Amino acid sequence: MLISAAVCPHPPLLIPQVARGAAEELAALRAACDRAVQALAASGPDAVAVAGCGSRNREYGPDAAGDLGGYGVQVRIGSGPPELPLSLTVGRWLCERSGMRPDRYVEVAEQAEVAECVERGAALAASADRVALLVMGDGSARRGEHAPGRPDPRAAGFDSTVARALAEADTAALERVDPESAAELMAAGRGAWQVLAGAANGAGLRGELLAHEAPYGVGYFTALWR
Repeated sequence: MLISAAVCPHPPLLIPQVARGAAEELAALRAACDRAVQALAASGPDAVAVAGCGSRNREYGPDAAGDLGGYGVQVRIGSGPPELPLSLTVGRWLCERSGMRPDRYVEVAEQAEVAECVERGAALAASADRVALLVMGDGSARRGEHAPGRPDPRAAGFDSTVARALAEADTAALERVDPESAAELMAAGRGAWQVLAGAANGAGLRGELLAHEAPYGVGYFTALWR
């Protein structure tokens, strides 16, 4: 059964070694992520999983590692061969900061169907008596002129809907996030959020939104469900 969940974004700049001189720009967001992950660790789980989107559906063991060399800095998170996608690499980094060692890392294909994501979440929740889940996912990347993608007037509303669902621990609202719209708006967290919806369905958790901002034209959310 799912007893707690944290939702965090996964920009490489969250990691100070990557951000370098710009590290302070995300200091408040980094602190919110630390708070969420520390609360996850304090919930007393029997099993911890990290879920995030990537190019395929795959699971990794506790020793899986990631590499941020593609972002101009030779930083490896973990000691094994670098195989984790960005979302799970940043998730592992957040867990290490809080002294938490996840039991598994769950990569969700960006194009995965909603029902498939929900089913994977339900299976995660059923994997132990007390399960904690760290969910990694960015919102729209089309917010404003400095965004990675061409600005889209739908982006802010899309992110507000997701933020509201996270604040209210509204699993039905997360399930309703449209995959096509998410793809058009370059939202990298849709599948992972719907894994959370499946895991939390019926768990009776309450949500708290710790952060919602878009400093680089990308929606970043941090939330805690418990």
